[in-house]
Amino acid sequence: MATNSTLATRTTSEPTWDVARLFPNQGHWSEEEYLAIDTNQLIEFSHGLLEFPPMPTTSHQGIAFWLCQLLVQFAGSRNLGRTRMAPLKVRLWEGKYREPDVVFMLREHDDRITEQFWIGADIAIEVVSDDDRRRDLETKRREYATAEIPEYWIVDPKLNTITVLVLERTTYAEHGVFALGERATSRLLAGLEIDVSATFAAATT
Repeated sequence: MATNSTLATRTTSEPTWDVARLFPNQGHWSEEEYLAIDTNQLIEFSHGLLEFPPMPTTSHQGIAFWLCQLLVQFAGSRNLGRTRMAPLKVRLWEGKYREPDVVFMLREHDDRITEQFWIGADIAIEVVSDDDRRRDLETKRREYATAEIPEYWIVDPKLNTITVLVLERTTYAEHGVFALGERATSRLLAGLEIDVSATFAAATT
């Protein structure tokens, strides 16, 4: 016969199933339920499913923060638009939300910015994670093109390259693959130049 102490041990060592049952099952979340989640955890949403990207590392955040600062300085001084870092929900289309590492929206598209999420973006930047390289290199490339985001930057610490992709009709074409010692440029933001070496050095500063 189980004692009270044995039952208490079993109960306290198990997940809180009763709380979990308050939430929808995977595949059955609505957009409203997803948007109502109150957490600082990165959570993306895909047609009823919650997706949990890996939490960024210190070096990952160093690179993302550096790029965000550069865009803020360049675009802000020219009143071109707004730049933000994750966590920030971006609605690609009905039922699909991502949280790019850095996003930029032109000033003339301010009507696509809400308090809860952005409706698309004009530039999306992802720092490639070694946990799932295919996610940034293939999946998000396809999704951001489908969402008609004009530019997608793939910042790859493993290769030390910044690939700037520009939308050509329904798919992305390479504007340029920029390596150490070079300066990455944007077609959307004429005059913007990003020192590639300094970008990856930001991982440790």
